[in-house]
Amino acid sequence: MSPAVRGLIGVVHLRAMPGDPAYRGGGFEGVLDAAKRDAEALVEGGADAMIVENFGSAPFPKGTPDQPTPPHQIALLALVVDACERLGLPVGVNVLRNDALGALGIAAATGAAFVRVNVHVGAYVTDQGVIEGRAFETLRYRDSLDARDVRILADVRVKHAAPLAALPLEIEVRDVLARGMADAVVVTGTGTGEPVSPDVLNEVRLAAPESTIVIGSGMDPYRAELAALADAAIVG
Repeated sequence: MSPAVRGLIGVVHLRAMPGDPAYRGGGFEGVLDAAKRDAEALVEGGADAMIVENFGSAPFPKGTPDQPTPPHQIALLALVVDACERLGLPVGVNVLRNDALGALGIAAATGAAFVRVNVHVGAYVTDQGVIEGRAFETLRYRDSLDARDVRILADVRVKHAAPLAALPLEIEVRDVLARGMADAVVVTGTGTGEPVSPDVLNEVRLAAPESTIVIGSGMDPYRAELAALADAAIVG
């Protein structure tokens, strides 16, 4: 298994693609070129790793067999991840909203280091409806691709969502790591850019003292004190 991701993970947010409601021109080439520029800027800025997301493609599908990620999005994400890989930093991918299989397929094909899965175990009510974790399929698909070195960063209490059946946070963390066999835990605020509560971070750390903890939203220079409570932070 590859080493845990540490430090600042810069986000390469893809622009809206053809077929997306927010698309305003430029074609796939324009999306790819913009992503390359962002990735180069992250390298120059001293990021320790990168993660690629199809952020401009909102509203997102669930990423399930009945509501899959469009094939052209998977294809372009793979092209962007491959381009980012050439810059020398560890690269991950998050296929929004929750396409763990798509992300693993991209990672296995490109050599990416990790994937982020927003709902890995349990069930959450989201703006896409109810999303259920698919750890059973995800772990077996990773094995089938001989991609065990691709690390799974899994959220607990993910942003823009609420658990369908509330459990103590300690139990959610243990379920993600022990029963879902995730490699790291991602902790976010309530929405994009919203800071993580230090109390929540402390609770997660107490529940998983030996595990990799990643801040998933709201990290900026004014909240640098949060860095001492985690191993890494995803910065948009």
